[in-house]
Amino acid sequence: MPSEQLSFKGPTAIGRKLTLRGGALFATAAMIAASAQAADAYFWVAIGGAIGSMARHWSTVVANVLLGDAFPWGTLLINIIGSFVIGFFFAITGPDGRFDAPLSARLFVMTGVCGGYTTFSAFSLQTLTLFQDGAWLRGGGYIVASVLLCLIAVWAGFAAATAISAASK
Repeated sequence: MPSEQLSFKGPTAIGRKLTLRGGALFATAAMIAASAQAADAYFWVAIGGAIGSMARHWSTVVANVLLGDAFPWGTLLINIIGSFVIGFFFAITGPDGRFDAPLSARLFVMTGVCGGYTTFSAFSLQTLTLFQDGAWLRGGGYIVASVLLCLIAVWAGFAAATAISAASK
């Protein structure tokens, strides 16, 4: 085909294509940036959770070696240490605290490390906050409900798994 018969759309069509591609690129970049901010939070929680979980396992092993496994000393100590850490970090990096920590640092320590190390720390902090707000009845109710309902839930989960295991034999 001779070059005279080739259609040429001129700069207007090329400009539109470039504009559309630029707009699509900009929209994609904006979506990636928004996702990156959300992903950043999840990243720090995940890294902290991994560290907390490994520390929990190590702490349990050490407590069992030093104190024996007749009583759950490891879990008790983990819950006490985790509760101390979350309370300390919350207070020292909070609005009235000594240090202004970025959200990523608070997520890393409080949700990630403490969450991986012990969920009891979050329970303890939430209970303390209720008490500090003067909500003694709600705080006490939260303690009673958490302990009783969690014991019932762990019993129900255990019973369900035991029934399934027994039925498969």
